[in-house]
Amino acid sequence: MKTPFITKEKAEEIIKEYPTPFHIYDEAGIRWNARELYKAFSWNKGYREFFAVKATPNPYILNILKEEGCGVDCSSLTELMMSECCGFSGSDIMFSSNVTPEEDMKKAYDLGAFINLDDITHIEFLENLCGLPETVFCRFNPGGHFELENKIMDDPGDAKYGLTREQMFEAFKRLKAKGVKHFGIHAFLASNTVTNKYYPKLASILFELAVELKKETGADIKYINLSGGIGISYLPDVPQNDIAVIGEGVHKAFDEILVPNGMGDVALFTELGRYMLAPYGHLVTKCIHQKHIYKEYIGCDACACNLMRPAMYGSYHHITVLGKENAPCDHKYDVTGGLCENNDKFAIDRMLPEIEIGDILVIHDTGAHGFAMGYNYNGKLRSAELLLKEDGSVQLIRRAETPSDYFRTFDFTGILDKYIE
Repeated sequence: MKTPFITKEKAEEIIKEYPTPFHIYDEAGIRWNARELYKAFSWNKGYREFFAVKATPNPYILNILKEEGCGVDCSSLTELMMSECCGFSGSDIMFSSNVTPEEDMKKAYDLGAFINLDDITHIEFLENLCGLPETVFCRFNPGGHFELENKIMDDPGDAKYGLTREQMFEAFKRLKAKGVKHFGIHAFLASNTVTNKYYPKLASILFELAVELKKETGADIKYINLSGGIGISYLPDVPQNDIAVIGEGVHKAFDEILVPNGMGDVALFTELGRYMLAPYGHLVTKCIHQKHIYKEYIGCDACACNLMRPAMYGSYHHITVLGKENAPCDHKYDVTGGLCENNDKFAIDRMLPEIEIGDILVIHDTGAHGFAMGYNYNGKLRSAELLLKEDGSVQLIRRAETPSDYFRTFDFTGILDKYIE
């Protein structure tokens, strides 16, 4: 059962100042989760989480995680700039990018970030642009299918990311010859896994690769980045991952593979986004229309511009009607937004309590890849982001867009000056 972290009374209080729709994040939950993660990997003396900024790019969120000891995983110039403004620099930053513009790579280099090369050609690209730092990461793609318990979890061979096995060995040799002193290995093999066995399996693959790379190239491998992939259960009846069990599974692989090969001082990194934030965010919206035709429709003041995942992936997000948590779910609805797109639906044929105009709906698990994937189709404006603080107060951490924001980047040459502040 999924329970909202705000009540109907709290939502009504918030809405008086901040109209729906809005995304709201639970500070207490975010901090608790970060501490549990660090506890699970405390056995590794160099462990660090580099939060995937793309999941929830908000400086208030980054500052909370910074206070909990996290670094940041950036993939673009603007993410690097935001992180710099929040006080991250040097080894606080992991830069993992692909098809990388020169200015993005140069910014990462200038900040002293760990740079994770996505392709073997990026060795010369980086060298010619900035020079090579003392430490370089390379992203590994094993190709084919990634299987776990005889089930295909994902298809790395179809992904545009990373170096082949042969290229990893060639890259390490080439980088070492060019004076690189320390190395890191990175891989991302499956997305949003809801199994405690994914990270230990991935760790075993990377640990074995690290041992072989060290033996063949003599490279000083100091870091292994397990990246992201630990997911959450969006469904109410599917158990969540147990980070303590996951951490112990990785520990076992570490002791069995790296320690006997004299690599017990390797530091482990993670780059979690969804796991860190998704359960601690809600999209709060109101029912503003009903439609009774071939199906029963509930029309919300939020739409796919506020939460793209259901429209883009067919993803399930649980919905709670505040104040009706204990009412029978005996009405079948499509819960929709107002875009001129028929896939603008948060739920299809969902059994919910009877919904009336004005009811407040909480759409769960939007704390990662929710607001971040928003857009302005149909002239829709991005919503506010709010933070439910540990003391119960609410802070505006991003104001809602206005029509002025929407029009600001046009060159009207005086045509619509009245809309521009």
